[in-house]
Amino acid sequence: MELPKKFYARQVLIDPIENRTVFCLPEAELSIYETRTNAHGVEFQFACPMLACMIAGKKVMHLQHKAFDFVPGESLVLAPGEKMRIDFPEASMETPTQCLKLAFSDHLINQTLLRMNETAPRLEEHGDWASTASSFHFTNDIAIHQIVERLLWLVTEDHPSKELFAGFMLQELIIRLTQTEARNQLLGNAVALQHKSRLAAVIKFIQDNLNDPLSIDQLSKHAHMSQAHFFRTFRTELGVSPVDFINAERIKLAKSLLRIPNKSIYDICFDCGFNNVSYFNKVFKRATHLTPSEYRLQAKMR
Repeated sequence: MELPKKFYARQVLIDPIENRTVFCLPEAELSIYETRTNAHGVEFQFACPMLACMIAGKKVMHLQHKAFDFVPGESLVLAPGEKMRIDFPEASMETPTQCLKLAFSDHLINQTLLRMNETAPRLEEHGDWASTASSFHFTNDIAIHQIVERLLWLVTEDHPSKELFAGFMLQELIIRLTQTEARNQLLGNAVALQHKSRLAAVIKFIQDNLNDPLSIDQLSKHAHMSQAHFFRTFRTELGVSPVDFINAERIKLAKSLLRIPNKSIYDICFDCGFNNVSYFNKVFKRATHLTPSEYRLQAKMR
């Protein structure tokens, strides 16, 4: 992800720690923060729901008594009132740390969730779609990455329908973020929820059988649904198809196995449930922008 060239034409450096450029959107505010000096313990707190996306550089986030690296390709949804401290260990005038922050109005979020509950309700055991009550950190999927890139380009464009385009994009982004949170909750609590949630039970089954062939027919029977109902429900609740979800879990497993020095890529491919190395390479590169060999080399250098 890169900032459009038009952004730099209007940028004015005021504060080397958190230089802020603001773009107003309908029921949202998009800000680009740049840090051009090494800094530690910078405190932030936002009153409204906030999406933060890393563009360049690295931050170390201190949030909810945890510390973690925050790098390009990742995002963080911050619940209202969440306090955090941020370190900027690599920022300099030549290599600034850049981060996008997008604040949503409560009205836009509530209207979008209302429409989701009317047109794409969750399974009864999950209750209604609701606004996030806690912060969560995640790796961007292709859809979220593309929406953010389009928004970055749009805010610097002089187009008569700019606000209309932005309104559609913001609603789509809220929907995808809500589905991402639901997916993370089910993933993180699959064991605890497997007897209460049919989708959690399926996720647990997938995680336990990643190296075996997995079919929609098999998974739908495990969920006690027809194939059509299962596919539609899975995609509505988690924001991805069952096949894409399985591949994402297999790539996650492959990343951990690639850190084992003497394990061949051929063996890793089949241990992760892929039936040929060519397809494994293709799926891995689409997810990480690296081949398995490149990922292994990069992991060695960290």
